[in-house]
Amino acid sequence: MRFFVDTADIAAIRELHELGMVDGVTTNPSLILKSGRNISEVTKEICELVPGPVSAEVVSDKADDMIREGKHLAAIAPNVTVKVPLTWDGLKACKALSDEGHMVNVTLCFTSAQAILAAKAGATFVSPFIGRLDDIGLDGMELIADIRTIYDNYGFETNILAASIRSVNHIIECARIGADVITAPPAVIKAMANHVLTDKGLEQFNADWAKTGQKIGS
Repeated sequence: MRFFVDTADIAAIRELHELGMVDGVTTNPSLILKSGRNISEVTKEICELVPGPVSAEVVSDKADDMIREGKHLAAIAPNVTVKVPLTWDGLKACKALSDEGHMVNVTLCFTSAQAILAAKAGATFVSPFIGRLDDIGLDGMELIADIRTIYDNYGFETNILAASIRSVNHIIECARIGADVITAPPAVIKAMANHVLTDKGLEQFNADWAKTGQKIGS
């Protein structure tokens, strides 16, 4: 499973990247707003830091405008993935951009039917939103499992990029089901290292070591 980090915060990306925990990055208009940066500038900086796919999202509603914006974003760096919404116009833009050799991430996917359309349109990635489905009482993991089954049934090459990840359990379940990629905020990825028994064990080891009066090294 590949780990993408869902942020436009350069410092957070760099920290995780130095540990080998970042295979790619996803951004969206909300994350660009939070960064306070120009989209072209911050996307270029991220692409220089991370060699894997970096999703940058179009903001128009109509296909022709999405295609124009997508080409502009794709020109920033060769590892830019153009992010388009899962609407009919978004699918048109996906088809046009993918036919020209650009990576495309079709986002805001909430049904298996939508995921099938994204694959047929040539999407590199489809982004089902787990947390937002959970928020309305549906099972986001069930959607991931359904898409995995359908894609495997027909040999679709589109990568399942599980998004709207809210917890470590979301990541583990995605790994169990077989999502190709997860994208999560830095804090959720870092939380994977946490466990109360790890903390308790370390506390005991440190206490016992102090009683030995020893030091390791100088």
